[in-house]
Amino acid sequence: MLKRVFVSPDPGRARLRFATRAVLGIGLAVVVCGLAGTSLVGAVTGGLAALLALFTVTDATVRGQAVTTVLLPVVGLPVLTAAAALHDLPVARDLTFLAVVGAGVYARRWGPRGHSLGVFAFMTFFIAQFLHATTDRLPEMFAAVLLSVAAAATVRFGLWCYERRLPPPVVPAPPAGTGLARVTTRQAVQATVGAGLALVVGQLVSDERWYWAVGATWWVFVNTTSRGETLVRGFRRVLGTVVGIGLGFLVAFPLAGAPVPTAVLVAACVFGIFYTAAVSYTWMMLCVTLLAELLYGLLGFLSPGLLALRLVETGVGALGAALAVLLVLPVTTHAVTDAWIQRALRCVHACTAEAAARLAGAEDADPAPRVTELEQLLGRVRLSVAPLVHPLNPMLGRKRRARRVLALLDDCAREIRGLVAVAADPEASHDARLAAACWRVETAVEALTGGRALPARTDGEHAAEPALAHLHGLERALADLAAPLRAPSGSPLVDA
Repeated sequence: MLKRVFVSPDPGRARLRFATRAVLGIGLAVVVCGLAGTSLVGAVTGGLAALLALFTVTDATVRGQAVTTVLLPVVGLPVLTAAAALHDLPVARDLTFLAVVGAGVYARRWGPRGHSLGVFAFMTFFIAQFLHATTDRLPEMFAAVLLSVAAAATVRFGLWCYERRLPPPVVPAPPAGTGLARVTTRQAVQATVGAGLALVVGQLVSDERWYWAVGATWWVFVNTTSRGETLVRGFRRVLGTVVGIGLGFLVAFPLAGAPVPTAVLVAACVFGIFYTAAVSYTWMMLCVTLLAELLYGLLGFLSPGLLALRLVETGVGALGAALAVLLVLPVTTHAVTDAWIQRALRCVHACTAEAAARLAGAEDADPAPRVTELEQLLGRVRLSVAPLVHPLNPMLGRKRRARRVLALLDDCAREIRGLVAVAADPEASHDARLAAACWRVETAVEALTGGRALPARTDGEHAAEPALAHLHGLERALADLAAPLRAPSGSPLVDA
């Protein structure tokens, strides 16, 4: 786990910049709230609002990110008002919370913006429970949210907008469908049912901290699609919470809410959340748990019983999510994994065609965006296959097959990158054999995605031309993919 976080590649230091900017943006938000005269509750509200503004907004363009950031208070403030107004009406509050859960997950059908606004709406309601917000606190909390989002936007779009120098990332669209065939619709139902179970059991455990269970259920569903992904994420959430609570006894308790060292450690936790989010959910949850403990220390609520309660409520939330994905409109791991692998292979096809056209002299052919899309799709494949390659998975045969598939897809991506690099050279010559090799690659992809037998492979002069060498390597990888993707018995790669 340590190796995955600290040795994981960070191209262009993207994660480092992302985390550092978050610390600066959230720090500025808290300072602005303090200068505006808000209380500690207002400062905490502002800091969390800035964290969400910097963490959840992931639109492909800077302009889109700015629009989504502006819309965050438009969505969050009405939810905050409802949460505060219903503070003393438990039944209405709980039903409204579940409605926010369902709507927040359903909003993912509209892409990154819908996802960001859904998360912000949920977390606004959650923060109101965390801080026991009532209507008399609303003016201060409104001011804190508006000032903090503005401060975060100032840092993100003004002081340090490194995205302006980068090409827009390609965000793969979620699997299509209508009605209950749409994954986001099914997940909205699952999340609402899971949150309802967590809410009921969580209130039986504690009538003050029940919202922890609902929060655990919600975050288990974020960035997952199949039931396998959700179960693995639930396990990692519990593991990160356990380790974070253990660390809290060593760090948060000795501080006893001392302002200066607590502020330094809060900044370190914020950095850890942003730096580790892309590579390890367990580490991210460790940082989130320690951050919550430090905030409770500042608010004067930290105690061993509170930490034990957090662990129990987290387990309740993870269990609620697990029951929901297993029993309510389940989305199988096989269906999701197969869909992402098929899309990755079709992207390989498109990359090859664009690169071949570029080598043939077509100036308007540009395979570079396709390479970026392929990297994004392979990331989704890895996430989808994660349940199968998890250390606790007892199906050793399928674990080996899944690892083989991931390795061969990585080989495909490496050969594609090499081919595109050659095609980008204006002095690259077009070998007559490239057309035949490209045709064989495209035919192999069509066979793999269509369930047909692959054409015979020719192992010619692999190193005669760089582009031809990459195409032959791509041919080999695609031919080798046929075996793990199609088990001898005809069973799928996964059936969870």
